[in-house]
Amino acid sequence: MSAKTDIMKYVGSIQQAAYVRPITYTEGRSTGLKAFDVKSGNISMRVLADKCLDVSEFSYAGTNMSFLSKPGLQGLGHYDTNGAEAQRSIMGGFFFTAGLEHIGGPCNVKGVDYPMHGRIRTTPGEHISSDAFWVGDEYHLRVSGEMREAMLFGENLVLRRSIETVYGSKSFTLTDEFENEAYREEPLMLLYHINIGWPFLDENVKLYIPTAKITPRNSDAKGHEEKYDVMEAPKDNEPEYVFLHDVMADSNGNTETIAVNPKLKLGLRIAWNTKYLPHFMEWKSIASGDYVVGLEPANSLVHGRAWYEDNGNLHKIAPFAKEKNVLTFTVLDGEAEINNAVSAFENKF
Repeated sequence: MSAKTDIMKYVGSIQQAAYVRPITYTEGRSTGLKAFDVKSGNISMRVLADKCLDVSEFSYAGTNMSFLSKPGLQGLGHYDTNGAEAQRSIMGGFFFTAGLEHIGGPCNVKGVDYPMHGRIRTTPGEHISSDAFWVGDEYHLRVSGEMREAMLFGENLVLRRSIETVYGSKSFTLTDEFENEAYREEPLMLLYHINIGWPFLDENVKLYIPTAKITPRNSDAKGHEEKYDVMEAPKDNEPEYVFLHDVMADSNGNTETIAVNPKLKLGLRIAWNTKYLPHFMEWKSIASGDYVVGLEPANSLVHGRAWYEDNGNLHKIAPFAKEKNVLTFTVLDGEAEINNAVSAFENKF
């Protein structure tokens, strides 16, 4: 990476190369939606201030790598937490956060309704800040904030999130700290719904998942396990496949997954620790118009709140306890970077 004094010779404002800018959408269902436009060299992304600081769009050197569902961009609305109607508001995006009281399909447990993939994904941020600053010769860009999922006489769960990258790098880091600010033990269900889309995603893509065991979620997925690691051409009206993976990790609990498009000579590596994210799901849809693969580290399986209540192994967090997750997203640019990453993956797992 070039020294700060060398870079500044070529620019009037560093913002011609890297910036964080607050924006507000002004059209259609997205009207009023607040976000941050982040550009750092070849990396571009949109961080949604009004929706859990989730990343709706991610691209590298002009190539989109994220998925946007048919409803498109939209702000807060009545579909957000209304049972199965959530499918009319789930945008997909590069990732959205599922939880915190529930993940999976909508359900009712002991008279309490839990919407599809929970409420945190639609929770606006508070104490939001953005910054761009030099640390020696590194130019850092950061967006951070706090989301609270709370109820009178109920839960009081806080998520403090930071998203940061460095100009000239090919990666960004998501750091989440969860705290239970209630005076009772509280369920904490969490899934990072990372959604890869076209044009990065096509029938050339190969997935590297350190799976020790793969289980189809239902009959739609059963029989398709052998092709879990490859994408196929779009197929009209094909049902989604969801696979549950038992993933391997190193002695420190670190693991990763890689998606590679050899035709584009691009890859994406996602790394995390399994201490608080021991589960991994793969959502594969080759349906025409719903073409996407979801790579999903989680602390619970997508069987949902009711299943965990019945089985007695619902993950819980003690009063004022904290849990921290760090996910690193890295673009692999060119055959050499891809081959090195895949070789390291295969040697590790």
